[in-house]
Amino acid sequence: MIAALLPVLGPIVKDVVGRVLPADKNAAQKLESELNMAMMSNSAAIEQAAASVVIAEAKSEHKITATWRPILMLVITAIVGWNYLFAPLIELIVQLTTNNQIPLTIELPEELWTLLTVGVGGYIVGRSGEKVAGKLKK
Repeated sequence: MIAALLPVLGPIVKDVVGRVLPADKNAAQKLESELNMAMMSNSAAIEQAAASVVIAEAKSEHKITATWRPILMLVITAIVGWNYLFAPLIELIVQLTTNNQIPLTIELPEELWTLLTVGVGGYIVGRSGEKVAGKLKK
């Protein structure tokens, strides 16, 4: 998770360090390097915390809490399936049979793909954490 955030956090860190230490370039580079190393060294703890949240949600007694992530992923999968499988087929059938074009596909926002990527990544981390916890428990 932190590795995915480093490209975003890196420029922010560099900008802040440049404003704090504008005159001393060596100190600024050293501070930036140490901040990046600190973020990377703590990434395992952050990912473990994220996995524990997913595991806790999955084990919840409340149905909505336990199933909201899988439901969200199924909804996104249905949207992607509609947009890239079913809608184009229906458009083609309508065009071939009536010679009319009806656009059924929608432009999917970049955030949907990001959410799908993060959701699947979180699910994989959570499932891995559950399997490791189960093995440790035995």
